[in-house]
Amino acid sequence: MKRVVVDPISRIEGHLRVEIKVDEASGKVEDALSSGTAWRGIELVAKDRDPRDLWAFVQRICGVCTTTHALAALRAVEDALGISIPKNANYIRNIMHSCLDVHDHIVHFYHLHALDWVSPVAALSADPAKTAQLQNDVLATYNVSGLAPAETASKDSAYPKEFPKATTAYFTAVQQKVKKIVESGQLGIFSAQWWDHPDYNLLPPEVHLMAVSHYLNILDRQRDIVIPHVVFGGKNPHPHYVVGGMPCSISMNDMNAPINTQCLAAVEQSIALTKDLVDNFYVPDLLAIGKIYVEKGMIDGGGLAKKRVMSYGDYPDDTYTGISDGDYHKKCIVRSNGVVENFALGVDKATFIPLEGKDFMDPQYLSEEVDHSWFTYPDGTKTLHPIEGVTDPKFTGPKSGTKEKWEFLDEDKKYSWIKSPTFKGKTAEVGPLAKYIVVYTKVKQGIIKDPTWAESMIVRQIDTVSQVLGVPAHVWMTTMVGRTACRGLDAQVAANISQYFFNKLVSNIKNGDTAVADMTKFEPNTWDKDAKGVGLVDAPRGGLGHWIHIKDGRSANYQCIVPSTWNACPKTAANEHGAYEDSMIDTHVKIADKPLEILKVIHSFDPCLACATHLYNKKGEKIVSVNTDALCK
Repeated sequence: MKRVVVDPISRIEGHLRVEIKVDEASGKVEDALSSGTAWRGIELVAKDRDPRDLWAFVQRICGVCTTTHALAALRAVEDALGISIPKNANYIRNIMHSCLDVHDHIVHFYHLHALDWVSPVAALSADPAKTAQLQNDVLATYNVSGLAPAETASKDSAYPKEFPKATTAYFTAVQQKVKKIVESGQLGIFSAQWWDHPDYNLLPPEVHLMAVSHYLNILDRQRDIVIPHVVFGGKNPHPHYVVGGMPCSISMNDMNAPINTQCLAAVEQSIALTKDLVDNFYVPDLLAIGKIYVEKGMIDGGGLAKKRVMSYGDYPDDTYTGISDGDYHKKCIVRSNGVVENFALGVDKATFIPLEGKDFMDPQYLSEEVDHSWFTYPDGTKTLHPIEGVTDPKFTGPKSGTKEKWEFLDEDKKYSWIKSPTFKGKTAEVGPLAKYIVVYTKVKQGIIKDPTWAESMIVRQIDTVSQVLGVPAHVWMTTMVGRTACRGLDAQVAANISQYFFNKLVSNIKNGDTAVADMTKFEPNTWDKDAKGVGLVDAPRGGLGHWIHIKDGRSANYQCIVPSTWNACPKTAANEHGAYEDSMIDTHVKIADKPLEILKVIHSFDPCLACATHLYNKKGEKIVSVNTDALCK
């Protein structure tokens, strides 16, 4: 038995350490630990602040998924105060949220995850002419853009289409560019990788060259995906919002107005490009690579996805009265709220458990433990619902080694800066895969009797991919390949959601409605003295929840359970593993000292461990500091 430490996991947002115990003879991972090595602490920053300002503070939790935390904060405050936003504000928020979904997914795959699958070194031996033919074949075989419904058709087809280049000259030029980089020895992001690992031989050299070319192409075009953030929110990352709606006024006659005909044209052009990048690059690449892996039996890494997944639901079609009162989920076009257990047995044998608005405020449904986390709860308290949550750091250090080098963590004690959230006392996986499993189960079992266009599209996507891969949904989905594929499928739906709400926004403006904010409950003298609320978002990485307790016009308590808290958490008090840990245990490695398979499975979650930050007040004085760096004295 060999114990292997990977610290840090590279190509992620934030800091993550994993440890595995491997049977070298069989390659089976017998046990695994996941440790978040940076403390977030934003909950303490949010305490005692004006609730109207919190969206700006908490969205700094992350610089990658930027606006999702702001949206969760807005929804939490508005839920607590009973604020309903205007139609235009709802449409705009949905456009901003959906375009971020696509941007996050596509950047994650090409620039963070793809290097686990493809190698720039292997691309050097490819035949550019064969690569050009392969590109045409992939686009013809794996383009499934026809699954989009009429509701998401663009009203303007004048924008140029974006297709992958497929000429011998183009791929020759890309190959020469990569050759210069490799020969220089200055590999940059391509460095520190196990390019000699046998898994890279699973794909022909031409696949490697095609994928590297798309890496470069997407690197150039990805910035255009988030143009809606700049138009509606003023900037990216961290666009602007306001409690009660959006801060961007609308006028079709004033060309100096924040939102006018020219601005709307820029948004629609961005959405058109986004759909092309997903339909013609992202999804075909995923399916082409995924088919090879499935055919070769490389379908490890399902882990907790086989046992229990959870999703929150999102994209309200219209304004709603609140989240905790249940109205939010009634209006969502993706009603993925719920938990599915044992999907690996087949969709007919899976068990669905509802998760409605009121349940998100019930400690019998959701809670957090700290048995294996570097936090402490009041004496005798083992678990807390986030509305009563406590963020009290207590770092106790690793099992062995020195301050300069941690050796191994002690799995029997505390070993992570991440709490352990539970659903009815058990861990759950969240993310696009979870969303897709929940929707598919609800529709196939007749729980959703009248699927929306988005829910129907999700089902069509899953059934189509099952045909392409030649295996049932419950087989390919509950794997590392399935987790990666569902992220791309989710991007395809999200791009169409952007178009859907853009069409509704334009139609509503044409009908004479230009309202973007409701300020009737903006002032604290209109609020209840004591109020509690929850803000939910199906973020790019899964179910995101923010909980707030407002008392006397200030934030008395603020707690977040982010998707990577669910997935990257340490063991529970009952010694049940979180999603990262369980997926690693469900994975075989060929070379213990080069566990590329572990990188694949961890990256399939799109890890987002919130970065550590030193926080100062306006006088330059440090608010709070916790040392988690072994190299710091």
